[in-house]
Amino acid sequence: MLQTAMPETGRKPTRFHVALAEGAGDVREAQRLRWQVFAGEMGARLDTPEPGYDIDLYDRWCEHLLVRDGDTGETVGTYRILAPEAARRVGSFYADREFDLTRLQHLRRRMVEVGRACVHPDHRKGGVISLLWAGLADYMLHSGHDYLIGCASIGMGDGGHNAAGVWHAVKDRYMAPVEYWAFPRHPLPLEAPEGAAAPLVPPLLKGYLRLGAWICSAPAWDPDFNTADLLVLLSLKNLDEAYVRHFLQGKSRPTKAAA
Repeated sequence: MLQTAMPETGRKPTRFHVALAEGAGDVREAQRLRWQVFAGEMGARLDTPEPGYDIDLYDRWCEHLLVRDGDTGETVGTYRILAPEAARRVGSFYADREFDLTRLQHLRRRMVEVGRACVHPDHRKGGVISLLWAGLADYMLHSGHDYLIGCASIGMGDGGHNAAGVWHAVKDRYMAPVEYWAFPRHPLPLEAPEGAAAPLVPPLLKGYLRLGAWICSAPAWDPDFNTADLLVLLSLKNLDEAYVRHFLQGKSRPTKAAA
């Protein structure tokens, strides 16, 4: 797995490293960071057996990508990865809870699901998210899987107006072909108020779209996190060439998958 480091800009030289979790202790660090961000910062209602840690039934089946501060050893970013083989063992992808994925059935054996992405608030202006993307790119390159899915979340603190605005702003340009559509189990009302300000597209969703991902669904409401979630699908054949050059330098480009 990728072992890479990057100095964070704007601070004293501090090296950040990305790697897959190597044991239960590493996973616990990721779960603690997720609790701090999702429950402590965002107010999510987490159904967890242990307060202070975001733990669900998918964690034991997932691989966990961590970014650490090389000076302090603190975990400052994480992403979890559910391979198709593991999804079959656990019985579903996490996204199955929010969407009807029938039209993606033929991709399941080649499709990796990513989720629970978060970065410590002190490190959101540095290179941590870039390292998470680099680690994810390395994983996809070496795993041999052709597709990536994930839920891109939009906060609902304003009652959903920004989420509706984001949907209307991106759907025409980035919507997947109809044969790849998914359908939300709890659709979000999509009336954008007249005269509303330009919507604020979350950085994670921007990142997916810059990579070449499609949006496969209208927003689904996640009541536990109080977010509107868009399902995104990235085929490695659509991976943006600038992304390839930036994150896969010196490595073979992933084999293009059949759409």
